[in-house]
Amino acid sequence: MAGAPNDIWAMDFLSDQLFDGTRIRVLTIVDAHSRISPAIDVRLSYRGADVVDTLERVTACYGLPRQVRLDNGPEFISRDLDLWACARGVVLDFSRPGKPTDNASAESFNGKVRAECLNANWFLSLEDARRKCEAWRWTTTRSGHTARSATEPRSSWPTPQDRVLRP
Repeated sequence: MAGAPNDIWAMDFLSDQLFDGTRIRVLTIVDAHSRISPAIDVRLSYRGADVVDTLERVTACYGLPRQVRLDNGPEFISRDLDLWACARGVVLDFSRPGKPTDNASAESFNGKVRAECLNANWFLSLEDARRKCEAWRWTTTRSGHTARSATEPRSSWPTPQDRVLRP
C-alpha cells in the first residue's frame, strides 16, 4: 500500500481512435497515494523506448517513484524500461497474467479516463487528442487537488469539491 506520494505509480494503456478511424494508444500514469496523474500520453503506437521517454519527462517534474505497478504488455516488458528502472533504483512490479486486480489503481483510473475523457471527446488529430487528454488530466487530477492523508478515506476519486481552486 502506498503511504506517500511517489511510493507507487501505476501505469497502463488504453486504446482509442481519431475521427477517421486511426488507432491511438494512451499511456496513463497515476500515483496510487495522491491519485495525481503525472501523465496521460497519447501516441499512434508505443515501444518500450517511448515509455522511457515519457517517464524521463514526468520524473523530471514529479520525482522518481519507488515502485511502478504495470501489466505484462510488450511495451512494459522491454529491455529499455528494465534498464531505466534498474539505473534509477525503481522497482517494477508486474501483475500476474489475467489478474487486472493486481493493478487496481491503474484499472480504476483508466475507467475514469475512458468514461470522462476518451468517450466524451471526438479527436480530430493526434495533437487534438493530446491537448484534450492533457486538459482533462490537469483539471481532474491536478487543479486544486492535494494528496489525501494516510488516515483519510480513499474510496473514490476526487469529487468536484476537492478540485475547487483555493486562494
